[in-house]
Amino acid sequence: MRRRPILKSLWDQFDFSLLLAQSGIMKRSGAPSWLLCFLYVIGLAAGCPSVVQMADMADKDALLKAMFKPWKLAQYTLSRFFTTSFTWRTFGKKRVARLQEDPDTCLREGDAINLDDSLVAHPYAKMLPFLCWLYDHAKKINVWGMNLVVLQAVLRNGLEYPLFYSIWRKDEVESEELTKYDLARQMLLMLRESVTCRLWIAMDRGYICKDFFVFLMTHHFDWVTKAKRNTALFQRVIEPGTRRERFVPVTPIMLIKVVFKDLLKLGSTGLVCIAIPDIYMKLPHTTLNRKGKQVVKQKYVPVAAVVATRLKEDEESTAASKNDNENETPATYKGAYLLISNRHDIPLKAVGTYVKRWRIEVFFRTAKQELALEQCHSTTEAHQHGHLELLFATETLLSYALWQLNKEKTSDDEGYTHGEMVRASSTLVVRSAQKTTKAFSESMLILTTSAAICKTF
Repeated sequence: MRRRPILKSLWDQFDFSLLLAQSGIMKRSGAPSWLLCFLYVIGLAAGCPSVVQMADMADKDALLKAMFKPWKLAQYTLSRFFTTSFTWRTFGKKRVARLQEDPDTCLREGDAINLDDSLVAHPYAKMLPFLCWLYDHAKKINVWGMNLVVLQAVLRNGLEYPLFYSIWRKDEVESEELTKYDLARQMLLMLRESVTCRLWIAMDRGYICKDFFVFLMTHHFDWVTKAKRNTALFQRVIEPGTRRERFVPVTPIMLIKVVFKDLLKLGSTGLVCIAIPDIYMKLPHTTLNRKGKQVVKQKYVPVAAVVATRLKEDEESTAASKNDNENETPATYKGAYLLISNRHDIPLKAVGTYVKRWRIEVFFRTAKQELALEQCHSTTEAHQHGHLELLFATETLLSYALWQLNKEKTSDDEGYTHGEMVRASSTLVVRSAQKTTKAFSESMLILTTSAAICKTF
């Protein structure tokens, strides 16, 4: 007895073949485009980053041979297809829009969107326009690659999946290139085409920008981030005699020191935090002057300021580079940090949202280690975009399958990891239990996981 492959079942459930056709990603003859893309997804999950390995896998796997039986599949078929310019961005937008139609995967008010960028090494090409020399803080060396700006959805039900990506090139001089703020704005506006509810944006301190904050609030996004040493904040005070309102400049480290002793009293383990009231930030707003012309002025806007310690990202992240500007480092005092958010009315909710930001760091790590994010050797820009969009589609399917398996677990010892999910889903043909010795010669982990997944779907 044979059961439907895990990824093929989810591929059909979310109509990815239809979305590819609607995006204009089609071939005139030969193997259909959806089948080539599905093979690419299987190849990424199986650890085959090159089209040569994928074509070889399709020739050896029994189920893939049956799927490609009417057509002759060779390496040049995949190469020719992925070096053709297609509207991969449209497919990405349709994938996100399709996820909003499913009650399990749709974004609801209060869900979090993580925003961050990661260095993706690509030493295989020199002429791609988005590649440049970048400093790798983990390896402490300069590498040839690209900066990938990514949006990731983290739902309150525990499901998480990637949304959009953009490639940002960091130039040393002023140019017409889009900044990472511009790219983030573009992706968030694309998200607004299919999602209208109010969402949280959890971001790294590298995205602290007043104009960007105003953009987020204008488009009904709530933001939370970690303050830097030079973040300009003000504390509202009322003079005792005159009852006059004043805004006194304060630094993030000053605020941390004020409540640090009280923070230690709250507990020695786990995340602890204290909110500081009456903290403001100057943000720009457009108004009319006496002559009726539009001018930009600064106004004091209340923000949440929460001192927190023992954040998960601080336990696992590496030390900052020596090349970093001192003012760009996070404001810290004896392991405590200051989180800021526009939601001054629910400061503790902002902390809970920022904790989810670490999930995008986990996504970058798993994408590089398990889904060959940095292993696309192609020197064509079209293939690079196809590789990234199909990697996001692969991670979406794997994350959904992993969520279905783990949502009923009652302890941390139960459930499956992302790596186990990848290894299980790459086993295309899942056999039911048989009474032969050969049936049990395969990995028990793969069989057990695959059986649980098939039972779930």
